[in-house]
Amino acid sequence: MVQTREHGAEVVRPEMTMGDIAFRGVAMTPERLRKIKKGLRTLHTLELMAQNIYKFQLTKDDTELNRYLIAAMCNEMTHYQDFQVKLYEYGWRPNPLRWMFWIVGFCFGFFSKMLGRRWILKTAVWVESLAVKHYGELLQEIDWDDETRTVVARDWGNEKDHVRRWKSFLS
Repeated sequence: MVQTREHGAEVVRPEMTMGDIAFRGVAMTPERLRKIKKGLRTLHTLELMAQNIYKFQLTKDDTELNRYLIAAMCNEMTHYQDFQVKLYEYGWRPNPLRWMFWIVGFCFGFFSKMLGRRWILKTAVWVESLAVKHYGELLQEIDWDDETRTVVARDWGNEKDHVRRWKSFLS
C-alpha cells in the first residue's frame, strides 16, 4: 500500500487538512470507546518505540540504508502523530507510561547499530513484522469509526512496506 505522487516518488508523510480533524466518539457505547482508546494508546506508544529504533540506528555515513532509515523514521513519526491526533479527537490523552517505550526503542536501535548493518536490518524486520501482526489484530478486533479505521489501515500498509524493504536490504 505505497502511495505515490505523479512523478512516482513514495509518499512518506501524507497531507492532512483541517477537514480531517473532527471530534469523535459521540453516541458510541462505553465498551466500544474503551476498546478504541486501548487500541489508539497501544498504537501510539508502539510508534514512539519504532521511531526511536530508527533514530538510534542511524549512523553518520552517507548510505542508502541511512536514507531509508531516515524515511522510515519520518514515516513512523507520522504514524505517531496520526494516533496522537485521534486520541485528542476522542478527548483522551496518550499513555502516561509511554516513556518506557521510548527507552525500549532507544535500546533496540542503539544496540542493533553497535552490532552492525545486518543486525539493524534483522531488528527492523522483526519489529515491523510484529507491528504488521499487531495492526492486523487491532483492525479485526476493534469496531473503529470509518475515518480512524482508514488511518489505521493506511499505516498498516506502511508497516508491510517496511518489512518488504528491510528484507530486500538483507538479500
